[in-house]
Amino acid sequence: MTRIAFDMAIADGGALDAAALEAKGDAAVRQGSAELAERAYLASAIAAGRDRVLVQAAIELDRNNLPAAEQALRATLRQRPTSIAAIRLMAMLALKLGRQDDSLRLLDRALQLAPGYAPARELRARTLQRMNRFEPAMADVRRLVADDPDNPSLAMLNAALMVRLGWQEEAAAVYAVTLAKHAENAKAWMSYGHVLKALGRTDEAVIAYHRALDLEPGFGEVWWSLANLKTFVFADSDLAAMRSEVESASDEFDRLHLHFALGKALEDRGEDVAAFAHYALGNGLRRAQLDYRANEVTARVDDWCTALASRRTGLEDGSGWAEDGAIFIVGLPRSGSTLVEQILASHPAIEGTAELPEMMMIADRLADRAEAEGIGVPTLLAALTPDDKATLGREYYDLTHSYRREGRALFIDKMPNNWLNVAIIAAILPRARIIDVRRQPMAVGWAAYKQHFAKGQEFTYDLGDLGRYYSDYVRLMAAVDEAMPGRVHRVSYEMLVDDTDREVRALLAHLALPFDDACLTFWKNRRTVRTPSAEQVRQPVFRDGLDQWRRFASWLDPLRAALGPLAGKYETDQPSAS
Repeated sequence: MTRIAFDMAIADGGALDAAALEAKGDAAVRQGSAELAERAYLASAIAAGRDRVLVQAAIELDRNNLPAAEQALRATLRQRPTSIAAIRLMAMLALKLGRQDDSLRLLDRALQLAPGYAPARELRARTLQRMNRFEPAMADVRRLVADDPDNPSLAMLNAALMVRLGWQEEAAAVYAVTLAKHAENAKAWMSYGHVLKALGRTDEAVIAYHRALDLEPGFGEVWWSLANLKTFVFADSDLAAMRSEVESASDEFDRLHLHFALGKALEDRGEDVAAFAHYALGNGLRRAQLDYRANEVTARVDDWCTALASRRTGLEDGSGWAEDGAIFIVGLPRSGSTLVEQILASHPAIEGTAELPEMMMIADRLADRAEAEGIGVPTLLAALTPDDKATLGREYYDLTHSYRREGRALFIDKMPNNWLNVAIIAAILPRARIIDVRRQPMAVGWAAYKQHFAKGQEFTYDLGDLGRYYSDYVRLMAAVDEAMPGRVHRVSYEMLVDDTDREVRALLAHLALPFDDACLTFWKNRRTVRTPSAEQVRQPVFRDGLDQWRRFASWLDPLRAALGPLAGKYETDQPSAS
């Protein structure tokens, strides 16, 4: 729809109320005039700003009074089913209720009536983004940006989707252009800093983070972003500023990020008592925000261990999608998995991508289906037909295709939490490689505890939860080794540091790849790295962090107790192959 036509629609909306304009649109549809119908529907959305019922429904949505909003919207749509403003509000209601698919269906209906209805298209793009459906979200955003190229909010969304699709250079360019025109946006400067960090442009990232702090000195996430560079050293003035801000911060998220940043700054200075106190405060604030239940993970592991022991997992027939390419790196965060990824991505046959959410999405969908059928996921997996498993495996490859930009034979999916999905991976992708990166439990527990993750990893904010999670992880991987000998290759982080050449050669041999010297000079690989270890893997292997946890050992009793015998026992041997 042209700008002239849109302006005409605005003029129409000034003369008629929303219901009358919707009626004009309905009449145009009956007459076969899609353009006139869209003009009328768009004008009705503008006139809806004077519609008392819809305005009140929007207010109730904002207040989170969902029953009242739903009642008003349903009554409106019964009388006026083509009210695109009401349809969009109903889609917002569906999102608040956690019904993302319903929201998309409603937004599709609004856009069917008026393809140029930008608020519905933007909401659709953001909903798709939340659902990790980045390519269709990008298609919507491209259209929005074409119609409104100077909108900074759309530019930020565009760049965020580029990041998720692995287009870091393109995202950096969008941020640079946008911030040249809208330099007052602190969050945009922070996001720009994240992209620059991922690209290895660390000095520029620091500048971007400081630009954000110039605008919002108490922006806790930016202070943590500086700490999360791992190589950044805070000055005395930085420390004083953070201490002042944490005392006055009214926002809980700012406060918890500042505690994590202060913990890192003080740890670097050797002030361990004060450092641990800040880490504990930050973790306590974050844990209180979450509904993490360790018993649920334990129950899932129990189910899988039982099924694997009885050989009832659907693995027995060797079916699934036979494509060869995926390498899954699993384990705990901060275990050394980014180092292993960087080593492998330096091989000419392997492309490093990111921590891909697609297998987690497939596993979640299977879990929802199993719950609806009143059975466990292992039982459901065992009941799938060979065609069912092949369809799921093909879906994984289809969904991850957009991340593969280099045309290499193999690619890495480094989502650590996929250790819970190893049986699913093996069932639907029989030719996938699986690498388990393991680190000494006290060391990885401490490393995870002092890390604030952007999302997920909810078990890391309590030392007891961390110990239980590690124990469940080791237990399930032992059951996998017993049921599928040789299927998983285990890499010990400590052994990798001690004898990198030997461990890299063993890893490549497991992948049936020839040795390549580039894997031993992995720090020269300038690929994009988006994890907290980005700067560390751009340096040669070093031992400095192996025993760092021992400085804090006296405060780690809850972790030690939850680990039980594992705290003093560390298995590094490979599982035996049949």
